[in-house]
Amino acid sequence: MPCYRCGARQTDPTRGASPWKRAVRDERQVLVCPRCQAIDGWTADLDHCTACHSSTLVCRLGEIECRACGHVRTAERTGDNLVTSEAPGLSEEVEAALSRVLHRRAAPT
Repeated sequence: MPCYRCGARQTDPTRGASPWKRAVRDERQVLVCPRCQAIDGWTADLDHCTACHSSTLVCRLGEIECRACGHVRTAERTGDNLVTSEAPGLSEEVEAALSRVLHRRAAPT
């Protein structure tokens, strides 16, 4: 999944904790790359906890949980709040990578 702000894609992680942050925006799980985290006010357009106003939220199974205070609420947008990516060409990149790994020939067009 790419960074929701700039579209950068994660690469294979090195050892240790990932510098990418998970967050929730419009009740959807998103990732934020380290470069975008360096921008002042990068959390302004993220969803915030209704109890403590933290932006350290995670979205899973129709619920949004605050990692700061533990407050859990039901997501208002049920059914479409799964992790999604609207990055252009991602499915084609995945298909090409699978073809390389599995030594498949490209399908004729």
